[in-house]
Amino acid sequence: MVKQVRVLIVDDSALVRKMLTEILNSDPEINVIHAANDPYEARDYLVTEKPDVITLDIEMPKMDGVTFLKKYMRIMPTPTLIISSLAERGRRITVEALEAGAVDVITKPKMSLEKFFSGEAESIIRKVKAAARVKTTLLVEKANPVAPKFDSTHLGETTDKVIAIGASTGGVEALARIIPHFPPASPGIVIVQHMPEGFTASFAERLDRISSIRVKEAEDDDRIMPGLALIAPGGDKHLKIERVGGQYRVRLVPGEKVSFNRPSVDFMFNSVAEHVKQNALAVLMTGMGKDGAKGLKKIRDEGGETFIQDEESCVIFGMPGEAQAIGAAKHCVPLKLIPNSVIRAVS
Repeated sequence: MVKQVRVLIVDDSALVRKMLTEILNSDPEINVIHAANDPYEARDYLVTEKPDVITLDIEMPKMDGVTFLKKYMRIMPTPTLIISSLAERGRRITVEALEAGAVDVITKPKMSLEKFFSGEAESIIRKVKAAARVKTTLLVEKANPVAPKFDSTHLGETTDKVIAIGASTGGVEALARIIPHFPPASPGIVIVQHMPEGFTASFAERLDRISSIRVKEAEDDDRIMPGLALIAPGGDKHLKIERVGGQYRVRLVPGEKVSFNRPSVDFMFNSVAEHVKQNALAVLMTGMGKDGAKGLKKIRDEGGETFIQDEESCVIFGMPGEAQAIGAAKHCVPLKLIPNSVIRAVS
């Protein structure tokens, strides 16, 4: 018999609590142990019941979700899905929550909650099951890696290189730990991080403030340039790379989801293999599922340098593990060594 995933729901909306409980309990592998209307009520159940997963509303009157998250992550790290609105304040707080250890986001609209939740039921169940497999020991690991010392003498001559990075569950916090350590003369970077529509701009702004390179949400026809990182916007388009004369540019193109995701890491990596070939340096990081594994293999087959984050430092080793299984990875490195390893390969 499959062990049930025990879920604690924390939300000040009675309607959201009711709908989430019905959705999750409809799956025989999930059991909602309690639906609390605020963090104070939830705290007692967290201590006594020790749930496998928490769904946490980000904006509540008595105590906001991020404050509660930070409190229990220090003493009882528990895989947490953030329930967030699409409002601007909600986006900023959600990015903060993801950096504090939350593993994924469920967005809720202001209107038509019943229609939204019924349409997203399968996705919500899948996210809860994925969260249950997260390594809790890594949810609160906040020690920043020591900034590596680079031999960047020749980086100015490598404008034809492109660094492509893909990540999912646990990737927001992981990217916040490595992107600040890429030097200003780094080759252009393109990133696909699985996030809902509307949140990648806030995440890019956050990374831009703490990094020596410039970071922004990608726009159609942006040029990939040294010292610039472009993050694929969440939503209804994939990001692909094309070569236009002597330049690399990004295109945002519509398409069906690939491996349940849009934008998809595989979609980006496939375009990197086609247009950048041996000048590519690709990194596949922490995340659930298979997205990016086959694309990384194509990049390696074209002569590019390919890296995966090692299992020990991954919140979840799904995507890197799939890449390793098919021989896509030339290098397997800990999270804190990714910037140094990639830049050494450039030089």
